[in-house]
Amino acid sequence: MTVFDAPENAGHGPLLTVDLNALVANWRALGALAGTEAAAVVKADAYGIGIEPAVTALAGAGCRSFFVAHLSEGIRARSAAPDATVYVLNGLPPDGCGAYAEHDLSPVLGSHEELLEWAGFRQSGAKVRPAALHVDTAMNRLGLWAGEGLDLARERSGVIAAAEIGLVMSHFASSEDVADPANARQIAAFAEIVAAFPGVPASLKNSSGHFLEGCPSYQLTRPGYALYGGNPTPGRPNPMQPVVGLEARIIQVREVAAGTQVGYNGRWTAKGRRRLATIGLGYADGYPRNASWTDTSPGGSALIGGVRCPFVGTVSMDLIIVDVSDAPPGAAVRGARAILIGGELDLEAVGAGAKTIGYEILTSLGRRHARRYVGL
Repeated sequence: MTVFDAPENAGHGPLLTVDLNALVANWRALGALAGTEAAAVVKADAYGIGIEPAVTALAGAGCRSFFVAHLSEGIRARSAAPDATVYVLNGLPPDGCGAYAEHDLSPVLGSHEELLEWAGFRQSGAKVRPAALHVDTAMNRLGLWAGEGLDLARERSGVIAAAEIGLVMSHFASSEDVADPANARQIAAFAEIVAAFPGVPASLKNSSGHFLEGCPSYQLTRPGYALYGGNPTPGRPNPMQPVVGLEARIIQVREVAAGTQVGYNGRWTAKGRRRLATIGLGYADGYPRNASWTDTSPGGSALIGGVRCPFVGTVSMDLIIVDVSDAPPGAAVRGARAILIGGELDLEAVGAGAKTIGYEILTSLGRRHARRYVGL
């Protein structure tokens, strides 16, 4: 196993455990399900687990294509996978062609201006990998209008040919909702685009798209969240293996009487005599402040001795208070660890407790954590 961080001296801070074997197993399972090549989306520091360990593990398992959001992420992915194709989703910044060539990266082109700039750079004799073309079929966020993409396809001798497009792609807006009619419309719209680019590989499936009936796999799929253990089938059992676990140490335990107000601004009041533990984790570690539990709003929780214990009061910068009154005897003591992600507290449960989604929980994982990578 390659060691990327040393957690031996975690001290007060939280411990993040990343199972690289589970990451690879999820990638392989999605590729097998799709019946075609699966890429890996490793943007946002590989959804919080670290680009370098994630890309190293996946490339070692045979992953040949990676997607990032920013040029800086692409440079990191390239250093970890020298031979892979690395696509940069957020397009081509003005005058950015040279950086892409220097680091052997492929931009995902989403506008006529980007196409023209990239085509001109290639025609100047620059040696670059083929770019991807993003055609928007519903999101109205990035990409060429579908009609614009079709028009350009009919002019294959023009800017499209000069830009050397190696992949045409689109992005689902609602694939996690199997009942949303927008999915069928996007599938049909993208099929028309693919037909207009004969011989060019295509990519549509994101994580949830792998489980969407009637969605073609084409030549490449682009799983992200599901790779890291997130549930791509909300409301149904999670088919993916958990990848991350988060623990924090109990720093202090105390008892409070009924009527005691706890935390900043006294937003939680004890309804009876309660036993409280303070753990070394807070919003500076990437745990959302919206997980606060007040007199008027429920919030997050931790597992202590296998029992789910609710937060108390406001999540502060470095600390969270937890009601451990129902924890088993001896479980909530100074130095013991509380589980914040793991077991029944999967990413979806943690996201719900923080009034957000599992994606935000993952991508907010703090750099202050001691990190332990297991497997491989």
